[in-house]
Amino acid sequence: MVELTEDVTFRDDDWYAEEFVERHFSRCRFLHVDLTEAVTRGAVFTECVFGNVQFNASRHTDSAFLRCEFKRCNFFEAEFTGCKLVGSSFVQCDLRPLRVTGGDWSYVVLPGADLRGVAFSGVRMREADLTGANCADAAFTGVDLSAAQLHAARLTGCDLRGSDLTALDPTAVEVGGAVIDPDQALVIARSLGFEIR
Repeated sequence: MVELTEDVTFRDDDWYAEEFVERHFSRCRFLHVDLTEAVTRGAVFTECVFGNVQFNASRHTDSAFLRCEFKRCNFFEAEFTGCKLVGSSFVQCDLRPLRVTGGDWSYVVLPGADLRGVAFSGVRMREADLTGANCADAAFTGVDLSAAQLHAARLTGCDLRGSDLTALDPTAVEVGGAVIDPDQALVIARSLGFEIR
């Protein structure tokens, strides 16, 4: 039976290396909680607030953080595999180096985020807000960025191969040294009005 926790505030708790397997939390607040090296598998957090939480070296597999708020959290060397973060927002978080493989991060709010060197692979990020994000030397490979907000994003040196770049306006972002594949080059050329013959 799934354990459900609702409307509870956790403050100054030390959950170092704790495991959360198929636990459900709804509308909970986690404040100054240490989740360093914690593991979640099949856990669900819905409309929760995380403030000053340490996610360092934590591992999350097939878990969901739905419409959650992350404020001033640290994700140093955190990994998310097959997780859903639909509609969640990140404010003043340390997200480097972060590794995300698979899962659904659609509608995630990351404006102005420092994403240098992070790695997203095979992730759905439809309509994600990456306005002004610094993605220099990051990897967004095989990522669905359709309808994403990329205005003023810095994509210099970024590996974008295999990703949906239909929302990318190369005149509104920094793209020096970014790597794309031939099919993506055709999409971008057409978006600029070129005819390919």
